[in-house]
Amino acid sequence: MQSNFRVQVSKDYLVFASAHFITFRGHQCESLHGHNYRVGIAVEGSVDAEAFFVLDFSILKQITRGLVDEIDHKVLLPTRNPKLAYHEDGDRVRVDYFGKPTYVFPTRDCAMLPIQNSTAEMLAQYLGTRVRDELNGAGHTHLTLLELEVEENYGQSATYRETLGD
Repeated sequence: MQSNFRVQVSKDYLVFASAHFITFRGHQCESLHGHNYRVGIAVEGSVDAEAFFVLDFSILKQITRGLVDEIDHKVLLPTRNPKLAYHEDGDRVRVDYFGKPTYVFPTRDCAMLPIQNSTAEMLAQYLGTRVRDELNGAGHTHLTLLELEVEENYGQSATYRETLGD
């Protein structure tokens, strides 16, 4: 019988402060606003026979911190949202909502994310799959489950869960 263990990390520095807006059903778009997001990550798997841990905590912290740093202090723009169009003009990005110019941002302040909407759910999935890919690329293929939580306000979060392995 093989045992399964869970390790998780949620640190004060696994945070990002970003602006976003969500498009709703129909022709509704909320106003631009921001959150101080917090990320928590957990993985499950068997314990290494020599080190007696599932995964070194420092690996989870390093990967997750690198990803949240990429989007910290950025405007989160979902590039797969069919209601939005983007036009780059030099050092600016113009955002059109249903063909109408809505926002203009400095390009350096934008994080163009391959997601459908900048909801906590889609952010959790985006970050979770990025962590998974980094872990797989580093050879950590013994893991069986990954969960990544994005909290946008205290007590208000979304969690992405993915079964890993065969």
